[in-house]
Amino acid sequence: MVTLATSFAVEWLAVDFSFTEEQLMLQELAARIAREKIAPSAAGHDAAASYPLENIRLLGENGLMGIEVPVQFGGAGMDPVATVLAISEIAAADAAHATILSVNNSLFCTALTLHGSDAHKQGALRQVAEGRAIGAFALTEAHCGSDATAMRCRAEATGTGQWRINGAKSWITSGPVADWVILFAVTDPQAGSRGITAFLIDTTRAGFSRGKSEPKMGVRASATCEIRFDDYLAEAADVIGVPGQGFKLAMSLLDGGRIGIAAQAVGIARAAYQASVAYAQQRQAFGQAIGSFQLIQAKIADMKCKLDAATWLTLRAAWLKGQGQPFATEAAVAKLTASEAAMWIAHQAVQIHGGMGYSQELPVERYFRDAKITEIYEGTSEIQRIVIARNETGLR
Repeated sequence: MVTLATSFAVEWLAVDFSFTEEQLMLQELAARIAREKIAPSAAGHDAAASYPLENIRLLGENGLMGIEVPVQFGGAGMDPVATVLAISEIAAADAAHATILSVNNSLFCTALTLHGSDAHKQGALRQVAEGRAIGAFALTEAHCGSDATAMRCRAEATGTGQWRINGAKSWITSGPVADWVILFAVTDPQAGSRGITAFLIDTTRAGFSRGKSEPKMGVRASATCEIRFDDYLAEAADVIGVPGQGFKLAMSLLDGGRIGIAAQAVGIARAAYQASVAYAQQRQAFGQAIGSFQLIQAKIADMKCKLDAATWLTLRAAWLKGQGQPFATEAAVAKLTASEAAMWIAHQAVQIHGGMGYSQELPVERYFRDAKITEIYEGTSEIQRIVIARNETGLR
């Protein structure tokens, strides 16, 4: 049992980091799949920017695409700590796989688990949790990233119980292959953030199309594209939650999504750190292992400190979420710390490896490219600082 002070408050929070047998079993399962299936194919998928559908299906068959989804809806019925452990293992092998895993678990599945109808849960949720379908989350648009309330995608009531949707969304993870999409669209332009509604989109229906794929610097195998809606007709039953409450729903989901990205960052950081330690032990220069040089030792020490801090802060946020306690600030702290740690550690890993760190012969350069996105999606580092400061001060 670890006791931590919450912010500057007098109250103390007991955080239990004792892992259950089930959590450790899921972690080992994820580690085995990562080691045997994902790591050997990661470089090839990255080079070709090809979606690893076979591996994703395998993750679904083993309960990793719906970790927190109740068993009766096809999931593993576990908790956020288990999700963190699994995503970190997958990310250590390949961050692109972890991106897909995080979006499906933290955003898509959580949205339907908490706010979906029974039909949503028995249909789309079950399919995605079991790995038989791919889910996506569509909030961002080309002209608005952090300012989600400026979205232009519209859903207009037809008067016959349907919604006519027009517009486009950008940077959609798994967009090129998604079977189901959770879409956020404006249903009342005069109501601001209270005029946004969430919909469950069936990508096989008329009016849905996919646009250009994004040629990304990192997580290249995660397949990202624009999606378009041209007079797409959504039924009343396709609304997720309450009409007009979509923005609130999205923001609450992003809190959980930040834990998923923090877990991804921890996995990248761990892989870069472990590669650096091994290289420092083996690489010889001036008649000795480079790990004996104090400058390299200093890098290793700082990498270890940042990695451990990121790991524990991510577990803290996940534990709070699993206990049903407020976790928005802790999720932002974890995401900010872990993403910036991953970027810094990956940078130092390249430096320690020297020329080989710049070569595609080793995965270190991929860790460096992949780490950058963790500082951007699910809220940039700048947004995380705003969230943390506003929550701490109460000022806007």
